[in-house]
Amino acid sequence: MIAPRFVPVIVKQLWRHRVRSLLTIGGVAIAMFLFVAVQTLQDAVRRATETTSGDTTLIVYRENRFCPAASRLPEYYADRIERIPGVTSAVPVKIIVNNCRASLDVITYRGVPVEDLAGPGGWAQRWQLVSGSLDEWLRRSDAALVGESLATRRRLKVGDSFDASGVTVSVAGIIRSPEPQDQAVAYVHLDFLQQAASKGGGLGVVTQFTVRVADPTKLNEIAAAIDDEFRDEADPTTTRPEKAFVAQASSDIVEIVGFTRWLGLGCLAAVLTLVANAIVLSVHDRIKEHAVLQAIGFRPGLIARMILGEGLLLGVAGGGVGAGLAVGLIRTSAPSLSQEGMSIAVGASWSVLGVGLAVSAGVGIVAGLVPAWLAGHREIASSFRAV
Repeated sequence: MIAPRFVPVIVKQLWRHRVRSLLTIGGVAIAMFLFVAVQTLQDAVRRATETTSGDTTLIVYRENRFCPAASRLPEYYADRIERIPGVTSAVPVKIIVNNCRASLDVITYRGVPVEDLAGPGGWAQRWQLVSGSLDEWLRRSDAALVGESLATRRRLKVGDSFDASGVTVSVAGIIRSPEPQDQAVAYVHLDFLQQAASKGGGLGVVTQFTVRVADPTKLNEIAAAIDDEFRDEADPTTTRPEKAFVAQASSDIVEIVGFTRWLGLGCLAAVLTLVANAIVLSVHDRIKEHAVLQAIGFRPGLIARMILGEGLLLGVAGGGVGAGLAVGLIRTSAPSLSQEGMSIAVGASWSVLGVGLAVSAGVGIVAGLVPAWLAGHREIASSFRAV
């Protein structure tokens, strides 16, 4: 450890070569900005697609269909699904998107029956209203409850109107939900969306059914029973657990984000190289100074720790700037990754800033290990002879 009284000395050493130090801090900030952004993307995908033992939701889709515009199922399937043993509820959902391909800016409408959303035990029970009211949504047939991520990205507030895919709605409330899929969509009345959408089959036709089961250990068994129920119908179904459905629908996004893991490792390598290069140059310029310090009583171990302190300060300064900018930008813009009607909301908590600082500090210390060891083991006489 370095005594606090030596910290001003370390800062002065860095300030003597301020251009080099500032360039190093800037490079570290850029690398850590990318690293934190990549980590945030990977966390968002993991939360949206990682299955857990407590998952109780199934998605029923039209067989061999992927984009919501192509999946059309009769709304009356809901009654037959609810009669299957183990099913607690089956909610018909109409989905309209303005872009079915992978995109960062997609407007997704989800039409849900009023009683399934606002009734006792309805979906609204798990949401927190950030602003607006559920009563206003019930009062107006063209009202929408907008996810917080979508509202932030589109700068929407209660009372605003917006249009996408030829459907115009009024914002009745902004919701916050623990479910990733709720963050980047607008919930509207099912019958309104069926009539307002220019394509999609009209009244009596929905995109999917969201099914809740009583026993999470029987998800696959119940999914097979649902598909068997409609196997001989004109509109057969494919049923999967919700997170498996999201993973399949967003497979391109999942693959791309998975590749960014290498980008994150590259950012760490860049930080290590930048800090190590700055410290090596700094130590080389001060060989005789270190000899003088040893001559007046500074122990080699203390000189080594001071050099490690330089690496730590460079890493923390650059990491703090880069991680802070990444978290601030993500929280302000609230991006989401969408494909085939499935959205993966990207959010960053301030705890990510702490992770970024810890990583950059650790890399800064590692970068200073070799220069510190060399400086601490160099003989005084050879140091004075150094050019």
